[in-house]
Amino acid sequence: MTQPAEPPELIRRFTAAERWIHRTTAALMGTALVTAAFLYLPALAELVGRRSLLVTVHEWAGVTMPVPLLAGLVSQAFRADLVRLNRFGPHDRGWIRATLRGRSHPSGKFNAGQKLYAAVISGAALVMIGTGLIMWFPRLTPLFLRTGATFVHDWLALLIGALVGGHIWMASRYPEARSGLRTGFVPRSWARRHHPLWERDQSADQQAVTASAPVRSSAESETDALS
Repeated sequence: MTQPAEPPELIRRFTAAERWIHRTTAALMGTALVTAAFLYLPALAELVGRRSLLVTVHEWAGVTMPVPLLAGLVSQAFRADLVRLNRFGPHDRGWIRATLRGRSHPSGKFNAGQKLYAAVISGAALVMIGTGLIMWFPRLTPLFLRTGATFVHDWLALLIGALVGGHIWMASRYPEARSGLRTGFVPRSWARRHHPLWERDQSADQQAVTASAPVRSSAESETDALS
């Protein structure tokens, strides 16, 4: 059996596994940020009151945040996207220079801004987990480590909140990008405008698959029709 062909005006951007990884990670990150706000802002803390419950939810949301990413490593498409995010080429440096000057510049599946965001937020999340574990089990570390961990954890949480807020704001400006995360497909015209290098590679791959497909003769078609 052959799978149905994708609509010609659309191009697949993310698989189902990648979309669920993003959704689950975003849910855990959002839970950690919201509970942190209720824990550190007195005005919000008074609305809930159950501080021990908030602490428990916050701790488990933080410590389980890497789980979707680790589970997603079984997906070949997700591993390929991780490789793309970790590669910073000449076109990425050109994208940064062009963006700072208010100009457009071609990019691959992920532009340099998305790669930098992924790198910073991933590193910050690891530091938050490490410092959070020190605060979670205070008897295992000396006082100066607990004090430093608390300081780093609190201020890094503000940075992550600002980064996530900026990420959401940027996503709100591009409905096609949101549609790609929701359905897995984006318009080919949008991909050609914003990620032309990736769209070109996808078109080349599709043409190669079409060219390598066996050509059926009329006699074979008639035989299939009779059967």
